[in-house]
Amino acid sequence: MKLLVVCLGNICRSPMGEGILQARIAEAGLDSWVQVDSAGTSGHWHAGRGPDPRAVACARGHGVDISAQRARQLLAEDFEEYDLILCADDDNLRDARALAPAGLEARAVLWLPWAGIDGADGVPDPYYGDVRDFETSWALLDAAAQVTVRRLSRRDDSGIIPA
Repeated sequence: MKLLVVCLGNICRSPMGEGILQARIAEAGLDSWVQVDSAGTSGHWHAGRGPDPRAVACARGHGVDISAQRARQLLAEDFEEYDLILCADDDNLRDARALAPAGLEARAVLWLPWAGIDGADGVPDPYYGDVRDFETSWALLDAAAQVTVRRLSRRDDSGIIPA
């Protein structure tokens, strides 16, 4: 199973999402068959660069090291390679689906609603905010990661992830 976490620039939300999802997957003992990566719908701005230092500090404060990640842009080929593309917000979902090869658009989902996180449509972009904004995004990403891991733990041999 391969999961791709997507935001706009791949320097804040998606690196934090990748990091917390990897950590939760490892804690659950699923890391032998679940892989996680991240990308940005407009990742060309930051391609090859590390996450925003505030995202790195936020993740580190929660015991997760994301400093080695490098930003990249979402590609059409990602829809062939990844089973599920977890988008941070509506704009990311729209842009991802516009890039998808015909018939693979449904692989891109809005992560928080897919995970059943009540009252949240998307993860707010903390880039223009402060430490509190990164913490807010982290909390939502962690909640989504926990639900994702529970769903993955219940999947059957067909690879179907139950609701």
